[in-house]
Amino acid sequence: MSNKFVVIDLETTGNLPKKGDKIIQFAAVVIEDGQITEKFSSLINPQKSIPIFIEELTGINDEMVKNAPVFSEIAAKVFSLLDGAYFVAHNVLFDLSFLQEELIQAGFEGFYGSVLDTVEMSRILYPTADGYKLTDLAEMLNLKHDRPHQADSDAEVTAEIFLLLVRRLQQLPFITLKRLFPLSGGLKSDLEQLLEEMIDNMDEKSVHNEDFEAFRDLAIKKVLPQPGTSSEFQAYHYPQAEEEKLRLMKSGLKSFENRTGQFKMMDVVYKAFVSERHTLIEAGTGVGKSLGYLLPAVFFAKQRNRPIIVSTHTTQLQEQILRKEMPLLEKMILFPVKAVLLKGRSHYICLEKFHQSLLDENDNYDTTLTKMQILVWLTETETGDKDELNLSSGGFLFWNKIKNEQTAFSKHPDWQERDFYLRAKKEAKVSDIVITNHSLLLSDIKGNGAVLPEYDFVVIDEGHHLEKAAVQFFGTSLDYLSARMLAGQFGLYEQEQLFYELEKILAIYPFTKEPIIHTFELNQMMIDFSYEMDEFFKLIALFAKKRINNKNGYYRTKIPFSKADSSKERMALVHSAERLSFLIKDLHAAISKRVEWIISQKDGLTRKQEGKIEEVHVFLMELEELRGRVINSFLRDTNDVKWIEIDVRAPQNITTFIAQPASVAAALEKYFFASKKAAVITSATLTVNNTFDYYLKEIGLDSSNPEKVIIPSPFNYKEQVQLIIPDDLPEINSVSLDEFVIAITEHIITIAEATKGRMLLLFTAYDMLKKTYELIKESGFLDDYVLIAQGITSGSRTRLTRNFQRYEKAILLGTSSFWEGVDIPGEDLSCLCLVRLPFSSPDEPLTMAKCQIIEESGGNAFFEYSLPEAVLRFKQGFGRLIRTETDRGIVIVFDKRIITTKYGKAFLNSIPPVTIKKESAKEIVKIIQSWL
Repeated sequence: MSNKFVVIDLETTGNLPKKGDKIIQFAAVVIEDGQITEKFSSLINPQKSIPIFIEELTGINDEMVKNAPVFSEIAAKVFSLLDGAYFVAHNVLFDLSFLQEELIQAGFEGFYGSVLDTVEMSRILYPTADGYKLTDLAEMLNLKHDRPHQADSDAEVTAEIFLLLVRRLQQLPFITLKRLFPLSGGLKSDLEQLLEEMIDNMDEKSVHNEDFEAFRDLAIKKVLPQPGTSSEFQAYHYPQAEEEKLRLMKSGLKSFENRTGQFKMMDVVYKAFVSERHTLIEAGTGVGKSLGYLLPAVFFAKQRNRPIIVSTHTTQLQEQILRKEMPLLEKMILFPVKAVLLKGRSHYICLEKFHQSLLDENDNYDTTLTKMQILVWLTETETGDKDELNLSSGGFLFWNKIKNEQTAFSKHPDWQERDFYLRAKKEAKVSDIVITNHSLLLSDIKGNGAVLPEYDFVVIDEGHHLEKAAVQFFGTSLDYLSARMLAGQFGLYEQEQLFYELEKILAIYPFTKEPIIHTFELNQMMIDFSYEMDEFFKLIALFAKKRINNKNGYYRTKIPFSKADSSKERMALVHSAERLSFLIKDLHAAISKRVEWIISQKDGLTRKQEGKIEEVHVFLMELEELRGRVINSFLRDTNDVKWIEIDVRAPQNITTFIAQPASVAAALEKYFFASKKAAVITSATLTVNNTFDYYLKEIGLDSSNPEKVIIPSPFNYKEQVQLIIPDDLPEINSVSLDEFVIAITEHIITIAEATKGRMLLLFTAYDMLKKTYELIKESGFLDDYVLIAQGITSGSRTRLTRNFQRYEKAILLGTSSFWEGVDIPGEDLSCLCLVRLPFSSPDEPLTMAKCQIIEESGGNAFFEYSLPEAVLRFKQGFGRLIRTETDRGIVIVFDKRIITTKYGKAFLNSIPPVTIKKESAKEIVKIIQSWL
């Protein structure tokens, strides 16, 4: 690598050089012949004051730059550094725009050489990275990054990352580089130039690597087939005695503490399989649930030579079982075990479609970048599963074109051989443990072509989610944006989308059978379809707006849609649904006729034409699915609960219509549990007041007398947790939302100052979270704390949690999904605040329907549904604080109903025994200071 590269980083007073923002620190690292040859950095006097938030971010203040040079004094040095070099930066357009402005103002020419962006390069060359911020990449690549947001430190780390990126490029197979090269012209930087030099200097044969297979100009990682589960008889003796289990555990775990609860769980699971009996196990935090069911499942799978399915709700847990728990288990036992992770078909890439897409021209930036990411990813993936990739929103749109699904043309045997989805299914058949998720587990019920191998025994972990997963699975939804995007894919003839491409192919193979409708007629059908669809969603929004009772000031709201409603808005909506359904039917038939004719001429089609017809075929399947949803939601008489979700600020764009069954108990019992010999359901939260009654009713197992076992947590909660209820807060239902938010915000500020952050606040509604966040910000009292809020701070739940752990004084505000599955052990989390008891809103359409069914059959809806559901969520939230036996912390419940009402006891009786105190804010601060 004989070029000269100059890696630049700047700290500035803001984002807009044209509006007078200035550089306050400049740093450059020079790389020549693959080595760092020079470093230069300087503070710069911006001749204006540095904004407070920039000072906080960078640690650079007015005093520090007072005697520093102005930029024009170092401009000659900067200009000479850049002479004949590539300009490299992390987000290069930002640094370049500032430097251009400053250089020109100092009387120099701007920089007009080649630029490289380490963000763009990282996205392409590390397609599976969690994030592409400098700190994320430094952490992933184990680079020391002591002073983020200081130009000299950032420039050095960027230079190290750049050298690793260049090395990564050099290690790629030659054919991958050749595939990347034509795409690189569509990037924002000049990577094309670097690639061209690399390809010219490379000998095609020298890069031959045993790890890759070259197929149709794609380099694909070779996957060595794992040996299947052996069918020859071997005595797979399950370790019944405690000593045997101890011996096994010690051989796999360096520091194993004897967990009697875990051993008990192993025996319960093994007994469930042997006696073929459905079993429920509530296992408290710290029991070691995963190994508790995996060890007996593996022995039983080997004994029967049949796979056992392990289903979880979250991808996170699936990955943990496959990557962490299974290798641990293999160390303990003396025989090989085969485990695979199986997902729905659309999770896997279709290599043939991707190969085809490389022929497309005029890609937008996101598509170009995604294609380059996938070319690199194919050299490292063994699964072809899109969840490995870090795609942009535009990348997800492109994925829809290349995902694995039924095709119009039969696949070439060579492609089938390399089909990731078929390979995963094949592997599952010869595995001992098949890991999957709840919705794929349920998809076998619908019989949409079984994905899972035949099985009789199943473990359902995160079992408290099974009912909700089933409700969503059996339900349906219609949203405006998806429908609009679907119509846009086919487009009108003049928009030159799929419709235009279809007609171009049809012109080459003129129709000779009975006449088909003319292009302009089909175009008119598309116009009618788009118009009716817009009208249909306008009517949905109109129906909802007429019924909005926004007394709580919430932006997002749910409006029930009942067949008992005979209003003219409802009738207009049903008539529109009928028209839309007929239009879709006619449109589908007209396009299908064209496609069938073209497919019959398939011998003459080019690969590119075949690819376009595949896209039309997918469009037709999705169109048919849309029609099914419209019919099920509006024209078919079902007992589903129906409602409209609307955002009052932008009605049509974020309007969704949802239909879901009020109960799935009968369907689960009849179609799932009755057909399995033994299902073991486990979670940390299945009981209310120490009974399984509520949960059994929800999933349809109340009449089949399953085995029920509670295994308490091994942690000493009395010594590890204090639960405090502030007695100087108003009752939540006695004041308005705004008054309650003001009251709790004062407490949050006081408590946060005492705990020095390390605080997780759990809300039950986003609107309350948002108002609290804004009030804390407005107060200015916690300006030196990092506030991270779900739905406000960008990023996934995992990323927000990781950021929370990264900062010393951090406060994390979360709603629904943060009540569970967030694992923050140790001192990173010391204080958990539950803002209100997590009852579902009585206005929630599903809650209303469930309560109505109970009341009509003579029951008490509050005690039979609302309370137990809230208790289970409360247990989930409470479980966030103590994750290991050394954790200590404080739980604060802002909702006084937990001690002022009779039903409050149900919450306290359902968590482990802890010390409970009622105190004022002043006293709480004293407790925190002595306890933590």
